[in-house]
Amino acid sequence: MSVPFYVSPEQLMRDRADFARKGIAKGRSAIALQYADGILFVAENRSPALHKVAEIYDRMAFAAVGRYNEFENLRIAGVRLADMRGYSYDRRDVTGRALANAYAQTLGAIFSSGGEKPLEVEILVAEIGTSAAEDQIYRLTYDGSIADVRGYAVMGGPADQVADYVGEHYTEGISLAGALRLAVDALGHDGTEVRELTPDQLEVAVLDRTRSQVRKFKRMSEETLAGILSESRPAEAPTEPAEGEGKSEASGESSTDEAPTAPPEDDAPVAPPEDPDTDRPL
Repeated sequence: MSVPFYVSPEQLMRDRADFARKGIAKGRSAIALQYADGILFVAENRSPALHKVAEIYDRMAFAAVGRYNEFENLRIAGVRLADMRGYSYDRRDVTGRALANAYAQTLGAIFSSGGEKPLEVEILVAEIGTSAAEDQIYRLTYDGSIADVRGYAVMGGPADQVADYVGEHYTEGISLAGALRLAVDALGHDGTEVRELTPDQLEVAVLDRTRSQVRKFKRMSEETLAGILSESRPAEAPTEPAEGEGKSEASGESSTDEAPTAPPEDDAPVAPPEDPDTDRPL
């Protein structure tokens, strides 16, 4: 009679966690940012059909990274759960906290089971309130861990590098244009070389509390995205006069006959602000 191969529970859980983390890290990052009037979602996604950000219910949205088929199944299950609860009771009974708890139970049960592999996904569940203080963002990992985050959340790919950039530049009450510019810049600072992402490489959506409709989720088109990014682009630095223009090289005096006049204090120059493989997870 053969003796079954023994693996300690600690080593088994460690191996399953490493497997899930490596799969998630192969994808591209996604960011959720609180801004003055809602929550902004920005994900690097070159596919126009396979969405990483989607609506769950009236005031709730879902974002995920990792294996598309796995987090898409979770999204569909969340939509069905929300619809069933809203139909059976009341639409106000559908909350982000309840949905996040349901996701946590599902992810935790799969991760602890030895019969199937852990899900290679990380997800965000967001719900907006009547004010920024009532907004909720829940981040769930592959093992069912759940965290209530404030301000911003980053997941997938080199999440630590992107999160560090966001943390250095994020401020509460930021405008939509400022939040969008910050998220796009942060996604471009995910490696040794800084990248400039174009609108066709991004998937952007918002939960906008100012919308008059009951459903607050709205996707942002490439044209709208390009317009906002162009308006929020930092101003160019003022150019210095060429050597020899306006002043004499020898004496440093003006080369014109007119006496130099000092610029008014109010008009002093101001420095500009600082600025697929089909198997690959999204």
